[in-house]
Amino acid sequence: MDWHEKLQGTRAGLRNLNGAIPETAQAFGALGKAVKQGGVLEFKQKEFVALGIAVALRCEDCIGLHVEALVKSGASRAEVGDVLAMSIQMGGGPAMMYAAKAMECFDQLTR
Repeated sequence: MDWHEKLQGTRAGLRNLNGAIPETAQAFGALGKAVKQGGVLEFKQKEFVALGIAVALRCEDCIGLHVEALVKSGASRAEVGDVLAMSIQMGGGPAMMYAAKAMECFDQLTR
């Protein structure tokens, strides 16, 4: 899979959805902004949590978006690996398959 292409497709789909339900999209965006700005955890730590949930719930689009955010925030491959290991511990075999996708995504986005 080409994760750069996947992210473009994800964003196109979200733009289409946002156009159909602008109030919901704006409310969800405001929630995301509030969660990422508030609290005691740093942005990168919050993105690690989001990646773990994305792997556990098996959401490829979410994996791409959160890995991209982690790359931009300076996350290392080892840090992402630790998060993926914990995701596998919590989610078993299916999480392992999506953790492999997440690592592939990280490797592509950091080349």
